[in-house]
Amino acid sequence: MSGDSPPAAQVPETGVPEAVERGRVGHFIVWGDNPLARRLVAELMDTYHAPVTVIVGSMSAGQAPEIAGLRPENDDPTLRPVVVVAPRLNEEVLRYAGIDRAAALALVGRDDIDNVDAAMMTREVSPTVRIVVRIFNPILGEGVAAMLGDCDVLSGSEIAAPAFVAAALGDDTPRYIRLPDELLMAVNRERITDPDDILCGLAVTGSGTDPVTLPEPDDTADLVLARVTGRQPRPVPRRRRRPLRTTRLLLDRKLRLALGTVAGLLLTGTLTLSVLRDISFWQAVYLTAVTTLGGADADLEGSAAEQAVQLVLVLAGVALIPAVTVLLVGLVVNVRLALAAGELTEPIANHVVVVGLGNIGTRVIEELHALGIEVVAIDRAADARGVQVARDLGIPVLVRNANSAETLRAASVQTCRALVILCRDDVTNLETALLARSVHRTALESAGSAGAEKPVPLRVVLRLFDEEFAGRIKRSFGIDISRSVSYLAAPAFAAALLGRGVIDTVSVGRRVLLVAEIPVGAGSAIEGEFCPEISRPHEVRIIAVRTGRIGQTLWSVPDRRPLVRTDRLLVVATRAGLAALLARAAPSANPPPLVEPRPLPLLAQPRPKPF
Repeated sequence: MSGDSPPAAQVPETGVPEAVERGRVGHFIVWGDNPLARRLVAELMDTYHAPVTVIVGSMSAGQAPEIAGLRPENDDPTLRPVVVVAPRLNEEVLRYAGIDRAAALALVGRDDIDNVDAAMMTREVSPTVRIVVRIFNPILGEGVAAMLGDCDVLSGSEIAAPAFVAAALGDDTPRYIRLPDELLMAVNRERITDPDDILCGLAVTGSGTDPVTLPEPDDTADLVLARVTGRQPRPVPRRRRRPLRTTRLLLDRKLRLALGTVAGLLLTGTLTLSVLRDISFWQAVYLTAVTTLGGADADLEGSAAEQAVQLVLVLAGVALIPAVTVLLVGLVVNVRLALAAGELTEPIANHVVVVGLGNIGTRVIEELHALGIEVVAIDRAADARGVQVARDLGIPVLVRNANSAETLRAASVQTCRALVILCRDDVTNLETALLARSVHRTALESAGSAGAEKPVPLRVVLRLFDEEFAGRIKRSFGIDISRSVSYLAAPAFAAALLGRGVIDTVSVGRRVLLVAEIPVGAGSAIEGEFCPEISRPHEVRIIAVRTGRIGQTLWSVPDRRPLVRTDRLLVVATRAGLAALLARAAPSANPPPLVEPRPLPLLAQPRPKPF
């Protein structure tokens, strides 16, 4: 926290903070002290140049110190966040934060119930303020949005999950964007068979450096946004797991060693008796089996060698039955426990291992499962949100510490196609990634020395909050695939606060592009302009125009048709580009009368003659 940081405001009995009273009419209020709250405050300050008041429970908890130390990029002192410290959110705190003057309120706590309670309380205090609520449970979210009115419900994990899935499956994997009346996909240009399906270029990603988004000219982009024609893609059918076979019990090392030792003794005893008694091999086998399993009558007439062999066989039989029984019972019990817990019962390959089953981990395993990808999940807590979800989906889940080579080997990380690590702590994620790479490297070396088929290269995807830390990890360890949930979700929450819904996001490396629907405001700066004048390189690109009068979507964007206030623009934009477009599309206080667009001139045709 910098030395010139303003002191955090405590809640007095009456009044509002001086900074709010000073003229922060139309400011935004954010409740939360987590990474999403921090990113959201920065997004509102830097992208939209909006004043923000933040309510935190304590100045020493979570991201509160970092939030208080945030400074806008333009160093405007009026945009520095006002921090209100209140251990409990109530009506007094909301009024103190200026809820009556606020344009919108974002409730981004970690717990769904706390956020819902805060939303209902806010609506009682202010019936008109716009509310944006972070809720993981979709059913609960739909009910809250319908009940409160002028309320958007978003899930940060739902927004960010597709980026982690795309990173795990590789850059050539299409990322689908579902609109109410259309299915789009972000995909490599080489995979598009019909160029007419391409709506716009998204990024140049093959340069080896940071990707260039929304490039000019458009055809230089290798990652493009295209329409999905024909039937919608179906999930790849999942491979059915084979039932646990009895012979798999023999794969246990201890049981294999015990049975091998006993088999060696029996074979030695059989050959010895065959020689000493001068009998056939079958008779020797019969005599050995009867002696071992059923005991034998004392034979005082036999030689000392025969008696010694019989004694060894009897002792082996006495030890064999209880030893094998114990091992078999133990293995069966362990396997039954593993099956009951939903753990992996046999090695698999070409799957994805997901570590951390919180909100984002739950969304990721659901999306991978929907795509037909084999998944193995790991979390140290049995009550983690995604553990039961994984079991319901039939996904093997290991309730263990992932920072263990034994756990990673049990998840077949040595043969997986990708490892996605989604714990909240950056250092823990890095530690798990390095250990997994060590386990995978050992498996590669072992396969190479044995002449076996080598495992596929390991693709590691990390959840990292800090951008600078991610850069250092890339330079030091060569792990260059990382994503931040809060960074991916914050633009959508910020746009929702302004009343402009972001339909979806497209991750390009650690950057994010926003797919949004923007209404042309009455008397706005863009009313009457042509579509080519709206699109700007590296900022915003129009992909379609929805006409309000006809209810038609124009996917071939017209060049010479002026925009009117009944139009809605479907755009893909950077964060800064969307902010600029929202400002230009805002309605005027005194809009002029609506002027319908003039039809394009038709070729002159001869007037038909009357009969």
